[in-house]
Amino acid sequence: MGAPNITIAFYEQAVASIKRGDKGTIAMILVDSSVEELTVSTILDSTDIPSGLTDANTKAIKLALVGYQNAPKKIIAVIVAAATGYADALKELENYDWDYLVAPTCSTDSKAAEIATWIKSQRDNNYKIYKAVLPNQVADHEGVVNVISGYTDSDGTELTAEQACARIAGIIAGTPMTISCTYAPIPEAQGCPAMTRPEIDTAVDAGKLVLMWDGEKVKIVRGVNSFTTTTEDKGDSFKKVKLVETMDLIRHDVRKTTEDSYIGKYANTYANKMLLTTAINGYFDTLVRAGILASGSCDIDTAAQRAYLKSHGGVFVMDGETITVEDATELQIRQANTGSHVFLICTISMRDALEDIDINIYIG
Repeated sequence: MGAPNITIAFYEQAVASIKRGDKGTIAMILVDSSVEELTVSTILDSTDIPSGLTDANTKAIKLALVGYQNAPKKIIAVIVAAATGYADALKELENYDWDYLVAPTCSTDSKAAEIATWIKSQRDNNYKIYKAVLPNQVADHEGVVNVISGYTDSDGTELTAEQACARIAGIIAGTPMTISCTYAPIPEAQGCPAMTRPEIDTAVDAGKLVLMWDGEKVKIVRGVNSFTTTTEDKGDSFKKVKLVETMDLIRHDVRKTTEDSYIGKYANTYANKMLLTTAINGYFDTLVRAGILASGSCDIDTAAQRAYLKSHGGVFVMDGETITVEDATELQIRQANTGSHVFLICTISMRDALEDIDINIYIG
């Protein structure tokens, strides 16, 4: 059998991810005395909610299921008997594919900071696209949404920021990737803590997701996460929930599809590198047609290849000729043998943001 068609693989991944972008998956850690050991339940709708859970945990699940324009795809509920089970719950969640984590008692159990640290590690070190919706966590990271506002529920119950996280996670997970959760309403809410416009602006600038009463309804002010300290590699677009979701989608898809349908299945030749870039550009075109991207392009990262060649002696052989990196043309750098490594650079335009994402793919 011949090598898999990488172009088809990327197209199929794009189609699958467009669907995923309309309905995200929520992971939920629940502390509940109804279980004696860690239990995992997959919840598609309210009929799947395990019996015997506390009223608070049942309500948290129902709040998350409401969603926004769409309901979440599903909730993966990890139920533990005591707060000491958070570490086990997080370890269990590494076995699943999900988008947003919420833990309705993480503040009470002093676990919110632990979850934030775990999310950062999973994203920064393990290539995961996990994110968490947590109460009052100044994490300064795009993977953590910092909720500081609660609201008054339809029955008059005052929900804290911690309790509101499930509802907000559901809204974010139910927001199609072509729009954002900015000004997303919570129709059942009767009110929320009052803030002046300067207070709201200050909170948003500090990476805090806040709610406001507009005279008729409660709504999310801005779809922001906790990231505030910009760097050369991470600009202002990393502060926005919607744009981070798009970047996560692309990183996940390029890595997964390359691993599944390219690595180990093609020789690392210039022609095959161009085959890969062509397939990724086709993937971007699909996302453009879906309205997720304004534009996207992928090419061989000649700067990275040049650096690689310099670090490996500064010379390479092509067509029987020994060439020094300093004297090589750009085309020769592009065509040079880079061992098991493929260096790509992708540039994507997401309406109000332009991001350069360097993707290093290791083959062999």
